[in-house]
Amino acid sequence: MRPLLLVILTGKREFREYLLRSIKRQYRIHMFLVSEPTWELEYLDGHTRIDTGDVQAMTTAAKDLQAASLVAAASVRAGRSESLVAAASLRAGRSQEHISGVLCWDEALVPQAAEVAQALGLPGDPAVIARCRDKHLTRQALTAAGVPQPRSVRVATLPDALVEAGRMGYPLMIGRVKVDTAEQLTTAFDIRQPAILLEEFVPGDEISVDVAVHSGEIFPLCLARKEIGFAPYRVEVGHYVHAEDPLLHDPLLFRLLHDTHRALGFYDGVTHTEIMMSPDGPKVIEVNGRLGGDVIPYLGLRATGVDAGLAAAAVACGRAPHVERDRKLVAAVRFFYPSAPDTRIESIRFDSNGLPHAIDSLAVLPEIGAVVSPPPKGTVNGRIAFATAVATTAEECKDALDAAEAALRVNE
Repeated sequence: MRPLLLVILTGKREFREYLLRSIKRQYRIHMFLVSEPTWELEYLDGHTRIDTGDVQAMTTAAKDLQAASLVAAASVRAGRSESLVAAASLRAGRSQEHISGVLCWDEALVPQAAEVAQALGLPGDPAVIARCRDKHLTRQALTAAGVPQPRSVRVATLPDALVEAGRMGYPLMIGRVKVDTAEQLTTAFDIRQPAILLEEFVPGDEISVDVAVHSGEIFPLCLARKEIGFAPYRVEVGHYVHAEDPLLHDPLLFRLLHDTHRALGFYDGVTHTEIMMSPDGPKVIEVNGRLGGDVIPYLGLRATGVDAGLAAAAVACGRAPHVERDRKLVAAVRFFYPSAPDTRIESIRFDSNGLPHAIDSLAVLPEIGAVVSPPPKGTVNGRIAFATAVATTAEECKDALDAAEAALRVNE
């Protein structure tokens, strides 16, 4: 029987359905979610409605799933009808097999998922996830190991930030905002935060690399080149994945990845590492203990054939992932925003007539009546649509995405 995987929440259908579709081929999925599943049902073996922020409740529910399998096995050994036991378990919403792994790709819930996995004796280390979630802890661990990264300092007040900025020199970064002057720093500083990380600005091309890690061995899944817009906010407006990207053979980059994971103590799981390819060599911007967001893993699948969903499921179950590449294409995504702040969406669609064959998918995101804004007021939540393209060259993808952008109709 296929191994049973516990998945905590899922995310929007447009961004995460492809992961469930892949995983279902080799695993049985039981999902913990807050509300009743809808589109997810066709991929699930079972589900539990639960507060996904409550680690104790999820741990108890997970152990109940484990106990159900033991009761079923004991009943069969005692001579009771296996089919009756199975029916009873299914009516109770339970799965009849030990949970083999716990998987979560929702950034806010990855720490809770690690706690549940640890309680079940499965791969997952809350302390390591905490080092990834807290960028200051990440910086401390990488500094101790000598891993290249931007200089940074943690500050609690604006006066402290201005003093440290004077020492470090402009330009600097606060989160995803580039600041060139003391005046811009004052505007960007968020006094509601108890502490803010002030970082050196590193020039160069920004990339991300998703990897699966099994017993300390790194398996690259997807390397994406970022498209950045809405300066000075450095908003991610798109990604390109090249199956034959020369960076896939860059020894400095993969030494950096190896050293980063070792410094963080990350030996099992998946990560999404953001890296700046600076004139001085690659430098780590941040490390996330999950698969890449947006549709980055999907682009990797379409461009290379490497299935990040199955790889993530494998390492969650303590197994080595399968990462063989079977194609050499380019895949890309572009996100679209409204043209003005506080735009009420009355209608939205793509005019798909005559779009290039390289267009792979089109998606509209807001509900009718929603009010959305471009950056800086709206970032991820300001997106109103996206398109993906797959072709043999990046130029073909760009032309196709340009055509999709021209075909987007909002409030017409």
